[in-house]
Amino acid sequence: MPIYLDNAATSWPKDPAVLAAMAEYLAVVGGNPGRSGHTMSAAAARMVFDARENIARLFSCAAPERVIFTKNATEALNIVLFGVLKPGDHVITTAMEHNAVMRPLRRLEKDGVCLTVVPCDSTGQLEPQAVRRAITSRTRLVVMTHASNVAGTIMPVAEVGRITREAGVLFAVDAAQTAGSEEIDVTAANIDFLAFTGHKGLGGPQGTGGLVIGDGVKLPPLIYGGTGSLSESEYQPEFLPDKLESGTLNAIGIAGLGAAVAKLNAGGLAGIRQHKRELMAKLFAGLRDIRGITVYGAQTLAYNAGVISINVAGMVCSEVGLVLDRVFGIMTRTGLHCAPAAHKTLGTFPQGTVRLSVGQFTTTAEIDQTLNALSQIAEKVRCGL
Repeated sequence: MPIYLDNAATSWPKDPAVLAAMAEYLAVVGGNPGRSGHTMSAAAARMVFDARENIARLFSCAAPERVIFTKNATEALNIVLFGVLKPGDHVITTAMEHNAVMRPLRRLEKDGVCLTVVPCDSTGQLEPQAVRRAITSRTRLVVMTHASNVAGTIMPVAEVGRITREAGVLFAVDAAQTAGSEEIDVTAANIDFLAFTGHKGLGGPQGTGGLVIGDGVKLPPLIYGGTGSLSESEYQPEFLPDKLESGTLNAIGIAGLGAAVAKLNAGGLAGIRQHKRELMAKLFAGLRDIRGITVYGAQTLAYNAGVISINVAGMVCSEVGLVLDRVFGIMTRTGLHCAPAAHKTLGTFPQGTVRLSVGQFTTTAEIDQTLNALSQIAEKVRCGL
């Protein structure tokens, strides 16, 4: 069996409950949710609603209809950014963002939106007061990642949420790396928009994700079309979730996602979080003992979401990744991870890093094997082999 340490890209393997829920949907349910009144369509609609309720519960969202399904976090972020920001508005983000945030913002900047990128320190950490200082009378939105997809650094979301609420500024959080791994309470953290993906920490299949919208916040649709409701009207419904869910949903994917989130709500989140902390403690300690390896980002367990970036002196990251894969059967991700801003902050641009990211099914034995492999690679470089 391969050693899979690329969970920040997509989690693997999936829980058997996820596979079973998707198989049951295809074999038994099968209908189009909300598009017909027959038994199979009604069963599909109930399945979607159950998943929506489970996600609302996980993120402490009081109204399940304010959970919008999308195909990934990128789509959710685009709904927010293009729905909220208009020419003349000011938006604040951080220097650790994924391109799912940076590329839409750079496009909006061309259209007259004023963008401020608040710098972070060399570990990728943000000083919350830097956000406060950046807010102006024109600031409409602060958008930031909850944890870096490059270094795993967990950002001070709750502190920034307090600042934005006091200033009357909207707050959007990219939870792609923390949903399903860290506790998230959208109400307590004053989060107006929470973008999440289903296929990483939540443990669901690819092609699933969503957006949690805070109370009293409105958004225009990014896509218009059929919703299965108000079919007599040629105008988009104004109520949620229909307003933002045009077209047929990925029902089979939502079935799997709903099953995964139900297990988290049943007590799985705390165990997963502790397991990942233990794995990262072992990984950090082992890497410190290997000569020639540089570790980037926050190495304090409370501020790491199970992701670490490294480089081996004397080798480019792509070579290290290739050796780990072909020689040792260890799957990692190398390069810039769709986050050039983060790599510039960490000092690893343009060469990139080797990223190791643990998941709920990663074992301590696999961490031992990975450390042994990296030790062998670093030693061969030192010996000139």
